[in-house]
Amino acid sequence: MGDLHEQFGAIDIYLFDQLLRARIAPGMRVLDAGCGGGRNLVYLLREGYEVFAADSDPRAIAQVRQLAAGLAPRLPAENFRVERVEEMSFPDACADVALSSAVLHFARHDEQFHAMLAGTWRVLRPGGLLFCRLASSIGMEGRFQPVEGRRFRLPDGSERYLVDEPLLLALTAELGGQLMDPLKTTVVQNQRCMTTWVVRKGA
Repeated sequence: MGDLHEQFGAIDIYLFDQLLRARIAPGMRVLDAGCGGGRNLVYLLREGYEVFAADSDPRAIAQVRQLAAGLAPRLPAENFRVERVEEMSFPDACADVALSSAVLHFARHDEQFHAMLAGTWRVLRPGGLLFCRLASSIGMEGRFQPVEGRRFRLPDGSERYLVDEPLLLALTAELGGQLMDPLKTTVVQNQRCMTTWVVRKGA
């Protein structure tokens, strides 16, 4: 088990599924939009992917740069930037894969949610893959306390921006994307719901 953790880190199991199905393959450019401390990047750095990342927390980016320095020293430090997802300075269509893992549900309102999504989608090349995990109401409809708009208070006391199936399907169409998997939602012991949304960008 130690060897597996060393190889893959604390990777999201649903992202691991995309790797197993070769949708994310060596040689691809992967951009993690809202990377945190880089838990989804260990394997990609170790295996020689061209990795880019952004996070608004300077401490997170410092941690990712340190991780990259040990696992992929050939990558320049400027690949990892202290930037908000909606204001990333990476060029348009620069990535084969864009990761958004537990990021979009921190949006404070509709405008920020759509700006964060647009910023992530912008860096994806035509034909590229968006892998997104975010909080939703799917499977626990009507069991969250409304705060404002799509912001809800969860049973654990936290507040999240929650999507639902109609919104994700509408966004897929609006973006001109193709849903690569059915929406998959994990209900975590009646505390929260996490949905996996995987979309291919149109040519």
